[in-house]
Amino acid sequence: MKIVGMECFLVPPRWLFLKIETDEGIVGWGEPVIEGRAKTVQAAVEELSEYLIGKDPMRIEDHWQTLYRSGFYRGGPILMSAIAGIDQALWDIKGKYYNAPIYDLLGGACRDSVRVYSWIGGDRPKDVAKEAKEKAAAGFKAIKMNATEEIQYIDSYQKVDAVLERVAAVREAMGVDFGIGIDFHGRVHKAMAKVLAKELEPLRPMFIEEPVLPENNEALRELAHATTIPIATGERMFSRWDFKKLLSDGYVDIIQPDLSHAGGITECKKIFAMAEAYDVAVAPHCPLGPIALAACLQVDTTAHNVFIQEQSLGIHYNEGSDLLDYLQDPSVFHYQDGFVQNLAAPGLGIQIDEDFVKKQADQGHNWKNPVWRHQDGTIAEW
Repeated sequence: MKIVGMECFLVPPRWLFLKIETDEGIVGWGEPVIEGRAKTVQAAVEELSEYLIGKDPMRIEDHWQTLYRSGFYRGGPILMSAIAGIDQALWDIKGKYYNAPIYDLLGGACRDSVRVYSWIGGDRPKDVAKEAKEKAAAGFKAIKMNATEEIQYIDSYQKVDAVLERVAAVREAMGVDFGIGIDFHGRVHKAMAKVLAKELEPLRPMFIEEPVLPENNEALRELAHATTIPIATGERMFSRWDFKKLLSDGYVDIIQPDLSHAGGITECKKIFAMAEAYDVAVAPHCPLGPIALAACLQVDTTAHNVFIQEQSLGIHYNEGSDLLDYLQDPSVFHYQDGFVQNLAAPGLGIQIDEDFVKKQADQGHNWKNPVWRHQDGTIAEW
């Protein structure tokens, strides 16, 4: 079997899909994308395709090593996202060839289902208690919300109080057993992160996410000593080498690699295993499309230390199209009692509606994240 074609589809709301074709008619799908830089990743996929056309798609590990190591300059969000989507599609082909879900080719399932959470509140969080109740009614037992809007290196306690008020509203509305993830989104600098973490402790969050930017991960040491709330980070880290120091330093409780950013199924399986050796949990990042989510769930099914999975149904970014719109059978992502069952069909376990993909690709997108500024005119972290 040989790879004979690779085609990218830029589809709304902000996704990039990849189709890899073989001479035996087996097709694989991947989702190589960086939010806001989809066209750049598409160019990287097209450049990397020169290493793959005419090759055997079954040699996934060798292809991964070639795509990574054949470049003198390697790693980073663009190249690792391009590799990630290619890797997902190759695994999809391999699973379909053997008529097995990918997790069966990775050692088999160690669970029957995966816990999931849903987003509420948007970029500028509001109406969070109401939205949390709606998500609970839709079958979720946990949510994630942004903690704050713009926040300076040192900022007002009024902003801190606003965060506490929002989180308290969700806790009061949903009770003590409902999971509340609080995403600092890298918007918060070290000093204010310490303040927020301490003040949030009585509300018992499930975790605080990206309390500081990943380039400031050394600050996690001070934060870990200042709070008992589990600390999560990793969506902007792209390989096992990026995660190596984070894990060995010992100040993170949950890692969040993204299977469309961090080298795909092949790489993230290794990252999950590294984390297990450090007694660290995994909650994969995935505010993306159905292919990315399916890839996450395939690896989650094999990983003992995965405790919850992000998914994008109804997320505020999904304008024009949503998670289920590109699937022939949306019921595969049926959320019940806070869990989704293992995907049992061959490959990624989903069937892409290719006609709909092509129709939406005619529309395309040019999604960019907002650019925020502080009151003094300086750029704020979004």
